[in-house]
This record gives sequence, structure tokens and C-alpha cells, in this order.
Amino acid sequence: MSKQKIQELTQKLNRWNHEYYVLSAPTVSDYEFDMALEELQKLEVAFPEWADENSPTKRVGGDITKKFETVTHKYPMLSLSNSYSREEIEEFGQRIEKSIGGDITFVCELKYDGVAISLTYENGRLTKAVTRGDGTQGEEVTANVKTIRTIPLVLNGNFPDFFEIRGEIVFPLEAFLKLNKEEKKQESLCLPIPEILLRER
Repeated sequence: MSKQKIQELTQKLNRWNHEYYVLSAPTVSDYEFDMALEELQKLEVAFPEWADENSPTKRVGGDITKKFETVTHKYPMLSLSNSYSREEIEEFGQRIEKSIGGDITFVCELKYDGVAISLTYENGRLTKAVTRGDGTQGEEVTANVKTIRTIPLVLNGNFPDFFEIRGEIVFPLEAFLKLNKEEKKQESLCLPIPEILLRER
């Protein structure tokens, strides 16, 4: 019974996470989500043998680590080249047109500057997250990446049995400013007692 309940809660919470963070269409209140998460945490503590390695509870708590194993990429993670003139872009376009034997169309977008990451999914489940590193080898940061709520631990829909997806992890400015504000608040709560007050005591 407990095993089944753990599975049901895990599936439900993964679905709610997907609706909230990916689809931006939550179907339950924060309170209902928190209560379900708390129930799952208690069950996993009581029955750790039935806890899913990609449980929604892995997104919170003490799994973050600063000790990383070096991993060799299955395929090199190359970086984008820079260009500083119109002539370089035109030459690039000509090389591509010659290579494919036809016209090309450019699509441009803003580049996010963050941390390049490679995510590996097997049977729809996140199994490994690796930084770019030197392009040949990177650091495995799976436990840390699992705390990022917009990265699905379990996939929905149709997908290959095994695939690797690469992208950029960014920290939005709004979230960065909020973090700074919270850090300053914490610092103000831990200010040392002025020396004059210590003498008066």
C-alpha cells in the first residue's frame, strides 16, 4: 500500500511540476502541492527502499554537492564562434551555401550567457547532467541540476528511449536581484554587536 502511494504521489507531483514550470498552467494550489510533497517526504523516510531516484523531493534538501566527478562527453560539446564584422558573416553564409548547394535563411535570437549543460534521458528519466568543461570532459552535476524546477526529471509525451539534450542554464536578473535582497536581509540579522555595547555590559 505504501509503495503504491509513493508511486502515485511521485507521478502526481511530477505532473503538477510540469504544469506549473513548463506549461505555466497550474491545476492545483500551492498549499495542495506542498501538502502532497510533505506526505511523500514522510513516506520516503519511512520506506526509503521504495523512493524514486527522480522523486520530486530530490529538488529540495541537502543533495547539492560541490564535489564533482569528471565525465567524458559522448560527443564533444563545442562552443559558438564569435564574429566581429559583416564580411565574416557574409563569408560564412557563402561557405554554407556552397556546402549545401542552395540558398540559406538566417534566424537570429538573443544569446543567453549562462552555464552550458548536457542532459541525458533514458526511458524518459533524467540520468545524468554534465557541464561543458573543456568540451571533451565536464563535471557531473546531476544532483544540483535536479533542484532546478524547470528541468523535468521525468518526461511527458513521446521521446526516444535514449537521448541527450544540450542547453544553457541561466539565472534571470529578477531572481538574481531577489537573491541579493534576501542575502542582505540575512546579513542584517547577523550584524556583530557594537563594541560600545559590549563595554557597557
